[in-house]
Order: sequence, then structure tokens, then C-alpha cells
Amino acid sequence: MLLARLTQANGAPGQENEVRDLIRAEVEAHAHVVKTDALGNLLAIKNPDAPGPKVMLAAHMDEVALMIVGIDGDGYLKFRPIGGVDPRVLVAKTVVVGSKKTPGVIGSKPIHLQRPEERENAFTVRELLIDIGAKSKEEAEKLVQLGEIAYFTTEYEEVANGKVKAKALDDRVGCALAIRLLQEEVSFPLIAAFTVQEEVGLRGAGVAAYQVEPDLALILEGTTASDVPGTDEHRQATALGQGPAITVMDRTVITNPELVQELFALAAEKGIKVQVRRSTAGGTDAGRIQLSGTGVKVATIAVPCRYIHSPASIMCKDDFEGAYQLVKHYLARLEERAGLS
Repeated sequence: MLLARLTQANGAPGQENEVRDLIRAEVEAHAHVVKTDALGNLLAIKNPDAPGPKVMLAAHMDEVALMIVGIDGDGYLKFRPIGGVDPRVLVAKTVVVGSKKTPGVIGSKPIHLQRPEERENAFTVRELLIDIGAKSKEEAEKLVQLGEIAYFTTEYEEVANGKVKAKALDDRVGCALAIRLLQEEVSFPLIAAFTVQEEVGLRGAGVAAYQVEPDLALILEGTTASDVPGTDEHRQATALGQGPAITVMDRTVITNPELVQELFALAAEKGIKVQVRRSTAGGTDAGRIQLSGTGVKVATIAVPCRYIHSPASIMCKDDFEGAYQLVKHYLARLEERAGLS
């Protein structure tokens, strides 16, 4: 399954090669132009010289991960997060480290050795380490180099009630959607932009948009779902099983109101369940794409995922399918409007 292969590939910000190679193999048969720019964005362009609106589908390839920043005398690895990772979820998680994919476990001071006051506070990143079984710094250095990346090892798995568990659903769900949508038959220029370094400042998206100068862009994302015990409904950004979420505003963007309303109307017309993303926290590539060139109309369509930016997330397959159907129908509507169908 495509989404399984995408989530199990590894791609930290700036090191998206493995994911990019996988995506390139999937899109080459469905695009007239496939290229990688200097920053590492992968652009798959269909009908580059055709008339009609130039539409960009954007999804980022990178995932949160851990960079090795030190090796102590006993061979333990010190690390820092790349992207937003809550250190409270890291203890005892398994990882693979570096180009050799050396297996390791994230460890900490055992609870029976902690002072009473230490037990009252969660570990900070500086108090955690990665144990690869090395006996010394010299032994560890034969396996791992400073600057290499540690990735979570969670495997894709289907769980109860049409849900799946995996790492990196943010934003491999968007990548999977863009790959599928690129296979749609359209006559206008359609660009699937698989961007880099979103998790560390939306760095690739503006560069990608500057090159292709889209008329409008749909950002395909995995977004936080807060429908868990202890969270009041009004504080839940999204909920699983309620359809893809459409963003009105977040920390980086105010999406195009007319485009957003059109998406809601189209969802109602086609019987596709959708929801409003009820949070203005966080940001997506929409923020950079909107400000590219002379400005771009943008909307964000996101698949809700519980526990994003952690070793394992949960997604509802119906929400994923709903996102696909909504964008598919929107592309068909553009085709009709342009008189191309």
C-alpha cells in the first residue's frame, strides 16, 4: 500500500532523499515534467503548456526526527529534536540511527534511582539519551556520526474501526493524496509539489511556488486531532471520522474565503463529510505559498491525525478518502468552469 510505504520511509528536514526517490518512482508515469530543485523540492507537472488555471497541490515530504549532537564516554548518544517533538513521549521508544540504521532505544535515568523531586517533573531532552548498545565513545563512533538522524521505527498497521497507526502521517498523508490526484485526467496545468523542510520553517514551499507561479494552491496536510479524553469539544482542533478539515486561519495564513466557501459547498453537494479546523495554532506551507510572487489563492485540506509529531499517530481511512474525493471533484469543477471538459 502506498501510504504504508511512504510512512515507513525516512525523511528528516533537509534529508528527504528516501521519500523523494519513492515519490518520484510513483509520479513519473503521470507527469510530463518531473524535476528536483536546488533545495530538494520534487515538482511533478502535468500539462505544463496547456491553457487554463495553473493549479498547485502541495504536500511536504519531511517528518520530525532527532539529530545526534553528542556521544558521551560510555557510548550513549545525545540528541536534539528537528521540528516540534514533545520530549515526554520519547522515553523507551525505539529508533534507527544514521546511514547504517543502527538500532537504539531512547533511555533515561531509571525511576528507582530518581530523587523524589525528580519524579514530579517530566524529562527534558537534555536528560534523555539513545542507547545503541555501545560500550564506549570509540565504539559508538564506528556506528554513528554527529549530525546523523535518528528516526522512529513505528510500522504502518491497520487497527480497529477503519483506522491506521503509523509514524510520519504528517505529512505522508498529503504526499499520498497528491500522488493519487496527479493521476486524474485534467487538461489544465496541474503541479504536484512535494516540498522540503516544512517542519523547520516552511522553507521549501515558497521556493517551489516561485518556480511554477500557480494561480491557486491546495495544501494537503495531516493535522492535529484532539478528540481524546480530557479535552473539551470546543478545544478540539479536529476529530477523527468527521471528514477532512478545512482551514480558515492559522498562525501563518488566512486562506482565501471564496475558495474555502466553494470547497464547503462542493462537499455538501457531493455528500462528502468535512469539518472546520477549529484552531489557529500551528502553520502549513500555505503561509509561504500564499505570499509567493504576486500572491496566490490558497486553501488547506487536512486529514486529522491523533498524536502527530510523536513516534506513532492514528488516522481514519474515511477521512483520507474524503480528502481525496473533495479535491478530485474540485479539479473536475475547474475543468468544467474552464470549458475544457
